[in-house]
Amino acid sequence: MKPYKFVPFLKSTIWGGEQIAPFKCIHTDETNIGESWEISGVPGHESITADRGLVNDVDLDMTLPALIDKYKGLLVGDKVFERFGNNFPLLVKFIDSRQDLSIQVHPDDELAGKRHRCAGKTEMWYIIKSDPGAKIYAGMKKSITPDEYENLLTNEVEGVNPMADIIATHESHQGDLFFLPAGRMHAIGAGNFLAEIQQTSDITYRVYDFGRRDANGNTRELHTELAKDAIDYKVYPEYRSSYDSTLPVAPLVECPYFSVSRVVVQHAQQVDLHTDSFVIVVCLHGDANINGVKVHQGETLLVPASENVLNIFGNATFLTATIH
Repeated sequence: MKPYKFVPFLKSTIWGGEQIAPFKCIHTDETNIGESWEISGVPGHESITADRGLVNDVDLDMTLPALIDKYKGLLVGDKVFERFGNNFPLLVKFIDSRQDLSIQVHPDDELAGKRHRCAGKTEMWYIIKSDPGAKIYAGMKKSITPDEYENLLTNEVEGVNPMADIIATHESHQGDLFFLPAGRMHAIGAGNFLAEIQQTSDITYRVYDFGRRDANGNTRELHTELAKDAIDYKVYPEYRSSYDSTLPVAPLVECPYFSVSRVVVQHAQQVDLHTDSFVIVVCLHGDANINGVKVHQGETLLVPASENVLNIFGNATFLTATIH
């Protein structure tokens, strides 16, 4: 089984920029593209298989759930299929923020299951590039109570960000890594281009949106009450994650929902992540051949569990994501 490519879902947003299409080497008339959903099992936005350079590809134009139905454990791994069925457990995106995104928070599995009958949302960001002075907002720099949070939002002074003295601010640079467990308040600041890997969930509670209005003059809905019970109000000593950038295969994140590494290949390399699940490969730079399929910057592969030792030829940098 050869790795699969998927048609990206390009999402225009009020805060989106113009970097995603050229980064992915694609032409589109879409503007203000804030997100490219690379691999998605989110209902209504399930990925569709794309041309991967194989002759008479019988799996072309299939939805991801149908592909999992067809191959089951061979594609995603026996344990993953037993746990999730044809619901693909991870969502992979590129995000381009021309403006600050809203300050938001995601519920954990328990709260999301109770309220929305779906999984919660733990995620991670890897900064591909950033403008000078660009910021990432993640975590609390000052401890407050749920009632104090509610008072800040309900007694907001127009034009003043009520979260400015509460949310921790970090200058972002290429290669920076931020792990965002469910409950951590966060926002992507203007001037960041990044890869996001997350649980398959589209549940977001918007805390503050800088008073922005859409093309019709309407402000976006805030979720003050829903977010109140979802926020982790603790202050932690560090919100930026560290890793050994000198390693050719550098572990980045290990959590119950995904394991992510950064892989740098200069000529040829075999990478065995020692997992019985699928492996997602996100190409951040360069081009290569992986298990017989060509991939270039901005493309994402789904490598089947049955053939998940990566035989890589080329000069490229990747993120890999799997489930252990």
